[in-house]
Amino acid sequence: MLVLAIESSCDETAAAVVQDGRSVLSNVIFSQIAVHAEFGGVVPEIASRKHLEVIVSVIEEALQKGAVGLDDIEGVAVTQGPGLAGALLVGISTAKAMAYARNLPLVGVNHIEGHLLAVFLEHPVEFPFIALAVSGGHTHLYRVDGIGRYTTLGQTLDDAAGEAFDKVAKLLGLPYPGGAVIDRLAATGDPAGMKFPRPLLHDGSFNFSFSGLKTAVLNHVQKNPTAREGASLNDLCASFQAAACEVLVGKTAAAVKTTGIKRVVVAGGVACNSALRREMGRLAGEENLELHIPSPLLCADNAAMLAVPGDHYLTNGLTSGLTIDALPVWPLDSIAERLRKKF
Repeated sequence: MLVLAIESSCDETAAAVVQDGRSVLSNVIFSQIAVHAEFGGVVPEIASRKHLEVIVSVIEEALQKGAVGLDDIEGVAVTQGPGLAGALLVGISTAKAMAYARNLPLVGVNHIEGHLLAVFLEHPVEFPFIALAVSGGHTHLYRVDGIGRYTTLGQTLDDAAGEAFDKVAKLLGLPYPGGAVIDRLAATGDPAGMKFPRPLLHDGSFNFSFSGLKTAVLNHVQKNPTAREGASLNDLCASFQAAACEVLVGKTAAAVKTTGIKRVVVAGGVACNSALRREMGRLAGEENLELHIPSPLLCADNAAMLAVPGDHYLTNGLTSGLTIDALPVWPLDSIAERLRKKF
């Protein structure tokens, strides 16, 4: 099946053309980073308006780069949630209009599900596997037994990992988005320079908490006025990043040990972080794990990843119809119940 996928859950407007849920013919992403940089974070109303401005041109570019026309498209997949309500509605409304006008089957896809399965666009992974989803809005550990079969093992109790990176960057006076800047500065810093806490690392659960770590950085900066300057800033970034990554890797290791599943997928925007990729690689080597992390383009928000589950559902006749609405909050576990009801 040739699927047109549309993503607009936050501040990226994206469209992709994917063959059989595996072969990417095009994957176009319009980023709003420059638009939101002056505010230090995403402004939902501005994001929605920007989606409206560019979504048609993004889809047209995806079709052009994929060397296909609308007559070739056999189905449409769109992010239905979770995400910003207004932003989601732009993509959903566009997808519904196209499906109606072209008489095409339509399916709404969970954004996190797309992230977890993005790796299939590069190589196959056997089920079951443990998946760590890390982004600006999500930090979850899942057991994945198949497409549509997800069990939440643990999740953040407060800030998501990416949110913590961006908030720490903001209090350090670093430009938005801060996660990439922290990663760059940490490369020349001492990760043992400051002793920051590793929240919940040994509490026996698979849950996360990054609020206390963020507060520890704030307290350090307040007590050390020069902490945001020169080599001290690099050390601070390296120490914060090391603490966050140790928690992420440690919780993943605990999930592997408890379940006995030796395959791990790391997905989401924070999976681009060089320290996290390195430390996950170290864990895989020590524990003889099969580790899969998508390339950076597929870790970031994109539309191609939606076509992996989208193609599966459309091929099996699990369509959403034209009555779908945005689901700003949509737990991944609930997909199994939705499938039993055939959407």
